Amino acid sequence: MKLFLREQTPLITVYLAQLLMITLVYRLDGGSGMNVSLYAALLSTCLLLAYLAYRYFTNRSFYIRMENLPSSLDDCGGPEQSSPLAESLRALLARQFRLYQSDLHSYRHKLEEHIHFINQWVHGMKTPLSVIHLMIQDKDGTPFSAIGDELDRLKKGLDTVLYTARLDTFEHDFYVERLNLEETLRRVTSEQKRLFIRKRVFPAIEADKSIHITSDEKWLSFVLTQLITNALRYTVEEGRIVHFRGYELEKGKAVLEVRDEGVGIPAGDLPRVFDAYFTGVNGRSFQESTGMGLYLVKQICGKLGHRVEIESEVGKGTTVRILF
Repeated sequence: MKLFLREQTPLITVYLAQLLMITLVYRLDGGSGMNVSLYAALLSTCLLLAYLAYRYFTNRSFYIRMENLPSSLDDCGGPEQSSPLAESLRALLARQFRLYQSDLHSYRHKLEEHIHFINQWVHGMKTPLSVIHLMIQDKDGTPFSAIGDELDRLKKGLDTVLYTARLDTFEHDFYVERLNLEETLRRVTSEQKRLFIRKRVFPAIEADKSIHITSDEKWLSFVLTQLITNALRYTVEEGRIVHFRGYELEKGKAVLEVRDEGVGIPAGDLPRVFDAYFTGVNGRSFQESTGMGLYLVKQICGKLGHRVEIESEVGKGTTVRILF
């Protein structure tokens, strides 16, 4: 109703002006026709009200639709009414919606092709990396050790690209099962032994063998690898320890803490460490920082139904806690 009155305001204003003018004409005519003037004004007002009522009820659904914003794309159609204004609006919105759907489908198809290409490319790159690794695994010496380290970095980079590309289709690529937390930790840390040796940092695992969690082994292993990579990257002193502690808060609710003895994170950066591409103060000192590690950890854990918390103190280290 408010929209209708706003739209008809110019008409009402013009009507009042012409009503005043007619009344003045009657008065200037010299007649004593005040009653005639009032009668003419009453008739004219009745005609105006009849016209406004006709306009309002003819386009009532149009005004209601214009005042109520749609809550979804399926609710974006115009009002179903026979008035020309409502029909024109409905046709316009339907045409715009079809064009939008066409563009959206086109962009979605291009994005899916791009993701498919990335997946194929990553898998293609892993083959030569595996071949190179086989070629040098029996070789000794500093050059071959350095090559092995660089191969590990390349593999982690490719895995990051692959898992980032698959994040939007997560529901098509996960398998939930019961996992032994201690066995999972030992397997993942063993896979990263080259990195531990290179940094001269040691893992310390403290977890009850009876603790089991419900998760996806592949995605969880990637999360733990990211946490280990971050812990070792920001531990600059040799001989330090990365602590892995698993325990139960209560029956069926397990917690994993990954605590390093590295440089720590400034308090001002902590609220943003889970944002994509955010590297913060430490990113200026450690050029390998990409800002994607903790972002992927947060996103993947969220999709798996786990909660992630982080605590840190500059100069004393960082603790990342996963609540299963």
